[in-house]
Amino acid sequence: MNSPAEASFEVRPPLQQRSREAWQRVLDAGVALLEDGGYDAFTIAAVCERAGVAPRALYARVDTKDALFLAVYEHGVARLQAGQEVFTDAERWAGLAPDDLVRAAVAECVGISLRHERFLRAVVLVSASHAEVRRRGSLYSQALGEGFATVVLRAREAIRHSDPEAAVRSCFGTVFATSIIRVAYGPGFATPAPVDDDAFVADLGETAVRYLLADAVG
Repeated sequence: MNSPAEASFEVRPPLQQRSREAWQRVLDAGVALLEDGGYDAFTIAAVCERAGVAPRALYARVDTKDALFLAVYEHGVARLQAGQEVFTDAERWAGLAPDDLVRAAVAECVGISLRHERFLRAVVLVSASHAEVRRRGSLYSQALGEGFATVVLRAREAIRHSDPEAAVRSCFGTVFATSIIRVAYGPGFATPAPVDDDAFVADLGETAVRYLLADAVG
């Protein structure tokens, strides 16, 4: 049985094709509103107007604005998770030298954040005051970290640390935190001389290589 809190987030799935199409428009509209204006732009009226649905159609699916927001959040996160599938694609990583492997893994990880930066900015900022978003975001971030670690540990023998797994997870934490700060607050937040995205990814990749492989690279 769901707890009262879980029940308040419940989504009643649409059964008919027309209702499914309307609900899809609602979810897409919600993501677009978050991307364009952040959480402040996310209102029931704005979602309905952008999706072209009446409020009663929305309330047939959820009971509260918070339940709608979490449904939209999951819809947006699903797009990010589609990008994470690269970490399970063995062909993508086959035959790479350790330093190239690390750089490529960093680039894929950071690329997910940069491709979805407007959505991520909105949900990262709201997570400071929204416990459920923070909880779910932590789980999704950990799953990304597992994918990153699985790939980078292909180079286990080249990693110059007594505990390669711990080193790789620490590396992911640094890469992830740095990219999320950039997404949430902009490239000039932590440095007086911001760089473009390509340089940012390259610099992070080189930092990861130097930390993990140390004297294994020239």
